[in-house]
Amino acid sequence: MPATEVSSIVASPPGRPPTDGVANAAIGVLIVAALYFGREVFVPAALAILFSFVLAPLVKGLQKLHVPRALAVFTVVLIAFATLVTLTMAMVGQATQLASELPTYQSTMRAKIGALKGSDAGSGVLSRAADILQDLGKELNRPKTEPPAPSEMPGPAREGRPIPVEVHQPEPGAIETLQAFLTPLIHPLTTTGIVLIFVVFILLKREDLRNRFIRLTGTYDLQKTTAAFDDAARRLSRLFLTQLLINAGFGVVIGSGLWAIGVPSSLLWGILAAILRFIPYVGAVLSAVFPMVIAASVDPGWTMLALTVGLFVIAEPLVGHVIEPLAYGRTTGLSPVAIVVAATFWTWLWGPIGLVLSTPLTVCLVVLGRHVERLEFLDVMLGDRPPLSAPEIFYQRILAGDPAEAADKAEEVLKERSLSAYYDEVALEGLRLAATDEARGVLDGPRRNQILATIREVVEDLSDHDDRRPSLEAATKDPEGEAAVEQTSESEGTSDLPVLAAAELGEMFRGRDRVVCIGARSQLDEAAALMVSQILEKHGLAADALPPTTLLTTGMERLAERGPALICLCYIGPHNTAHMKYALRRLRRRVPMAILILGQLSQVAAPLADIEKPLLADEVETSLRGICRVCLKFAEKADAA
Repeated sequence: MPATEVSSIVASPPGRPPTDGVANAAIGVLIVAALYFGREVFVPAALAILFSFVLAPLVKGLQKLHVPRALAVFTVVLIAFATLVTLTMAMVGQATQLASELPTYQSTMRAKIGALKGSDAGSGVLSRAADILQDLGKELNRPKTEPPAPSEMPGPAREGRPIPVEVHQPEPGAIETLQAFLTPLIHPLTTTGIVLIFVVFILLKREDLRNRFIRLTGTYDLQKTTAAFDDAARRLSRLFLTQLLINAGFGVVIGSGLWAIGVPSSLLWGILAAILRFIPYVGAVLSAVFPMVIAASVDPGWTMLALTVGLFVIAEPLVGHVIEPLAYGRTTGLSPVAIVVAATFWTWLWGPIGLVLSTPLTVCLVVLGRHVERLEFLDVMLGDRPPLSAPEIFYQRILAGDPAEAADKAEEVLKERSLSAYYDEVALEGLRLAATDEARGVLDGPRRNQILATIREVVEDLSDHDDRRPSLEAATKDPEGEAAVEQTSESEGTSDLPVLAAAELGEMFRGRDRVVCIGARSQLDEAAALMVSQILEKHGLAADALPPTTLLTTGMERLAERGPALICLCYIGPHNTAHMKYALRRLRRRVPMAILILGQLSQVAAPLADIEKPLLADEVETSLRGICRVCLKFAEKADAA
């Protein structure tokens, strides 16, 4: 992780007045209220935006064939809406036919209910429910009766008592009949018209709308913002178009399978399966319920029901776990919890249409959150990417004194990376975060002691790992299908650090006391020294890790008695040139024959030039692997000499 990235992560945000949080909450409430009370407008707008993402690639394809943009837009929109109207009419026709045939399936269903209950068809809860529905249907279909004549009235009415009077509305005329027919159609026709207008407008003015949105989000970096929006639009178009094609194919398979099985209204169930599959988790299950009920009602036996269940049991896992991962990656970019929460929220907000649109709308919000800085909280809340980076998780776990989870996370990284790479890219970055907190004065001595103890346990837990990259590692893919881990060959199974045999070490480097790694100032530096010593030992160079007290007078005396051949001084805290020079001069005076390696591990772009001198440090490195590489080079070089 670059130093600028780490500094941006750990930089403490400026203090905000409490009124800012209240204002943001009020704005959120207003937005939700506007979406709820303005759903008559926002639902068509949301549908239009999603349709535009699906149709935009088709429009671009026609434009590449030199078709004028306006003509391409109107052609694609006309074909799309004609297809929707055709499917809607087919569903209505199939539903009407099915409704007329339902009474013929009643006897079969009642016989099965009786067989399941082990008694005649007139007993059991299900049978009583069927009787109630049958009586209700008879009541609704009962013809109107004329009021009785006076001669037919009971005795009290003929004796002059008040006669009940009923007021009947006259038979509706042609205008009333037409009005009763058109009233239920006004809302869907209006919604369809608004969606149609919005889709045409969005496709015609796509670039203009993009530029206006860029203006709203900020123009301080036009190149980056434009690239982000173009990338987001391309990914969303690909995702929604792929999802539409997959769900349509699922509907075709279900409809064709039900037709082959003999389930009535198979076209209706196929279209319904394609629509309901947009609903996460439960959509495919809901689409299977109705065909299963009809199959059980039509077939006197259980063969048709078993075949229907088998069709859905085979088709849904095949599409969900094989075809979808191959088509657009393993996930939609949403966390499982976010999918459930989004489905609940949009259903409460917009009803059934909100349930169907919940996943696409939430995907749009997550993509915006990944590209627009002001909306980054959406990606954090709803996205499936880890909320904390690997170094942040490492630091958080050692800060909490949890070496077990830190070691578990390390094991996951070591499946793809070498031990030294893990220490450099994760552990060292985590220690830099700790050093930043130390410089801010929020990390006291006891907490630093706890961090050192936790890291000591983690290093000990990882001691059985060789410093090797996993050989023949399989290239994994991210949700967009791009390679995330580089393929390596068998010859690349080891890390880039050499492994020195005992015979390859010079006489001055043989023995436990010949190489020491010293933590310069605090427990964090000592933790870095522990990692360096372990990596060196993995590569054949035994080393000891010593605490910062080694640089005191008594510690210097004991160090001079040991007479090490190489001393590695680790600095991971804030940059302090004066302290580095002072420590190096003292080491040079006390152990003049030792090779001095300075590990300048703080967040700096390059080592200080005035330290890398013969009288101070022999070498200056800014990474753990760099330190180890230099130490191994000196050990091998001494042997050659």
